[in-house]
Amino acid sequence: MTERTDRTKGKLEGTVALVTGSSSGIGAATATALAVEGAAVALVARRKGRLESLASAIKDTGGNALVVECDITDQQQAIQAVENTTAEFGRLDILVNNAGLMLLGPIVDAHVAEWQRMVELNVLGLLYCAHASLPHLRRAAQDDPRHVADLVNVSSVAGRTARVGSGVYNLTKHGVGAFSESLRQELAKGYVRVSLIEPGATATELAEHNRPEVLDAIRTQFGQRMEAEDIADAIVYIVTRPRHVAVNEVLIRPTEQER
Repeated sequence: MTERTDRTKGKLEGTVALVTGSSSGIGAATATALAVEGAAVALVARRKGRLESLASAIKDTGGNALVVECDITDQQQAIQAVENTTAEFGRLDILVNNAGLMLLGPIVDAHVAEWQRMVELNVLGLLYCAHASLPHLRRAAQDDPRHVADLVNVSSVAGRTARVGSGVYNLTKHGVGAFSESLRQELAKGYVRVSLIEPGATATELAEHNRPEVLDAIRTQFGQRMEAEDIADAIVYIVTRPRHVAVNEVLIRPTEQER
């Protein structure tokens, strides 16, 4: 974690960011990177202990963080997470919809409960957080310090390319892409920027949620992988562009990844 000093203000001083899935991986790295740039950060996830550790680390380097234990697949909890954030910090300038689940396997004879879990988190959870945040983001876009707000949806290279064994995961991530582009067009005139980031293979816990037999099969597919901080760096780049510049979509892969 890069340490800020009182003499060096970050590009996001005076702003507030909410990051879902911030207990590990891309979410934790993104929350840390946004805090380094001066944003107060709401850490939203189910694993409270991990959130508390991350909040302590952020505060130790001069940042400001709020722990929000939340299951965003419950719409009321998602709404409350946003309300807790704005009650604590007074505003919301950046939403990073990062929480996601990747459960792979064939469609034929599939475990349908896994489909439901992915749709609930990858699609509905993202929608609930976006819907609850939009009034605050639109208000922030009309106000100091930036007169622009950002909503970043974390998708996947799976939102570009469908493959055998990941059909329903592909479905959820393609849906995130379609939603993001429609919302981008809807909000553009109001200076709420909607961005889609599509990571390729990244060293996180994402694959670890698969059933053992599926995990054994897909482990052999992993080659070169990026680090969570690589994706966080791209997200910080997106949200720190000048007001007149919107980065609509970023597809980012390890150099050696072919598809």
